[in-house]
Amino acid sequence: MTATFTATEMMAVAASRSLVDGQVCFVGIGLPSTACNLARATHAPHLVLVYESGCIGSKPSRLPLSIGDGELAETADTVVSVPEIFNYWLQAGRIDVGFLGAAQIDRRANINTTAIGDYDHPTVRLPGAGGAPEIASACGVVYTLLRHGRRSFVERLDFRTSVGFGDGPGDRERLGLHGSGPRKVFTDLGVLEPDPETAELVLTAVHPGVEVEEVRAATGWDLRVAADLARTEPPTAVELAELRRLQQAGATG
Repeated sequence: MTATFTATEMMAVAASRSLVDGQVCFVGIGLPSTACNLARATHAPHLVLVYESGCIGSKPSRLPLSIGDGELAETADTVVSVPEIFNYWLQAGRIDVGFLGAAQIDRRANINTTAIGDYDHPTVRLPGAGGAPEIASACGVVYTLLRHGRRSFVERLDFRTSVGFGDGPGDRERLGLHGSGPRKVFTDLGVLEPDPETAELVLTAVHPGVEVEEVRAATGWDLRVAADLARTEPPTAVELAELRRLQQAGATG
């Protein structure tokens, strides 16, 4: 009998499965941190978690509240300065995977974490760029997590904080961005991947119980669907147990 799970749990589990044991992963707080710590607790125990605050090889027993959470430094292999994290580790190409969240994303995986509405008079002022532009620029590959809806999957960003594929193929190279860019976008409805020729996001998998038209209706552009569309395997009992343990420890820690 399949255990009951939420759409958010399915998104975190799907993202965690994309990680390979031994990779070096630059982690953002929130859903990216949840996915990465779940991977380390299940199939990728040697995943090296790097946080923007300078913590390398953190092994938190609970989900950190922020990049300044003491648990990250206390469990890290080493802690270095923020300039060293960016100059020596990230911008030098030593990070395999970058995980990002977003408030908005467009069809070419550019993201907005700055403002909703006019920049000078926004409806919502978001947390801002932080290290996201550098992560999007320099990591080997980038994975993005966000909930699927027409307010987040938009035809045009209110503000372009971090470049995915810019305005199309060749833009990353023109801008001098040496990472390969976004490779997967995980949502609570499915998984999207860029078309290798157009760099446009294509729906490649839907989660259990989700239909294609539901995803299309939640997308602000005419979403393309892969001919070999897959259906995500539901979370296993082990994945759910570890995910909920991390969440509960974070809530009480």
